[in-house]
Amino acid sequence: MPPAPSATEHVLFFTLLQLAVILVAARVAGYGARLLGQPRAVGEMLAGMLLGPSLFAKLAPDTFHWVFRSVDGAPISIMSQIGLIMLMFQIGLEFDFSHLRERRSRYTVSLVTAAGIVLPFSLGLSFGFLSAPYLAGDIHPLGYALFVAVALSITAVPILGRIMLEFDLNRTRIGSITISAAALNDAVGWTLLAVISAIVSSRFSVSGMLVQIGWLLLYVLTSWFVVRQALRFIVRRFDLSRDSMPQDLMAVLLVIVFTSAMLTSQLGIFAIFGGFMMGVLLHDQRELVEAWRNKVADLVTVFFLPIFFTYTGLRTDIGSLHAPELWAWCALLLALAVAGKFGGCYAAARLAGLGSHEARCIGIMMNTRALMELIVVNLGHDLGVIPPSVFTMLVIMAIASTVMTAPGLRAWLPGLGHSVPRRRRDA
Repeated sequence: MPPAPSATEHVLFFTLLQLAVILVAARVAGYGARLLGQPRAVGEMLAGMLLGPSLFAKLAPDTFHWVFRSVDGAPISIMSQIGLIMLMFQIGLEFDFSHLRERRSRYTVSLVTAAGIVLPFSLGLSFGFLSAPYLAGDIHPLGYALFVAVALSITAVPILGRIMLEFDLNRTRIGSITISAAALNDAVGWTLLAVISAIVSSRFSVSGMLVQIGWLLLYVLTSWFVVRQALRFIVRRFDLSRDSMPQDLMAVLLVIVFTSAMLTSQLGIFAIFGGFMMGVLLHDQRELVEAWRNKVADLVTVFFLPIFFTYTGLRTDIGSLHAPELWAWCALLLALAVAGKFGGCYAAARLAGLGSHEARCIGIMMNTRALMELIVVNLGHDLGVIPPSVFTMLVIMAIASTVMTAPGLRAWLPGLGHSVPRRRRDA
């Protein structure tokens, strides 16, 4: 009989087992999503949810507990957070501010952006205060309502960009309007999320809130005016090309990203903001962006992203919606989310003079939430302002709003004379 493994080997065995299961499930589900004309991320989000209490634990409870509960969940939790920090750095790195400077259709972009933030935020805030006594009775209603409002306001620019490429919309007028509005929307959304996180972290103390926001402003200003110049100086010391990322530069970048993440974590606005901010500071270093995309991005997307989706899935339990009234709240939340984003952006586009088919396409693309939504709800969960039942509702909303995008575009793009590409199995 072989000797019993050490405690470290025991934890390592189950961590590797979990990673293997996660990666296989993510690739299979992602491939299935592509067959159905959906972004791979939709399949990966569903795989993450199905690996948790919502399905796997119900169909095979003993196997589920053996795979995911035999050891403490800290290794997967930590890896998901490290991956999320790297992902947010990557999102910041690929954030294209050139869209925000385009004069063409600026009036339309402004209207769509404003409608895509104000209306969903207002509806989310209303839902939060209305539902708080029933769904979040032991949680501060303002913190709960604010996080629901931000969750309804966000748009998933990375997933949206991939969908636009899939439908050959990246060089069209509606594509330019939508990605510009979505970029502005997310810039405002992340700012709101940082401020709201600071407010909730201060436990709604006015003095504490002002201190938190003050530190946040100091961090942003120092990063933009001091750290940005230092980073540019460092990057220019290395010989970069599209296919080359010097190992020393990669090490320096990782240290800088992790240090920034530690700093924002200590400031009470979560580590991911530190990663995102460092990416934004370097977004205009095109050679660096290309080198990162070609050398590092796949590791983040293929390895770390499914871990985050599964980490979210392990927190999501469809069974927490155990009563008809909870499903009614979920339906109301989804209806308000779609009405706020799709309805608000559609109305704004029509007000700006666009035709109904163009306005519908813009509205359905702006309604895409995907990964960004999951980041928001996980932050709300960690802060203790999103209860399990509402967490599940918001995850369902994130998936549903993303699933709607491709069918909507396939239905409405032909009305614009835009050919719809055949469904692809790759990517």
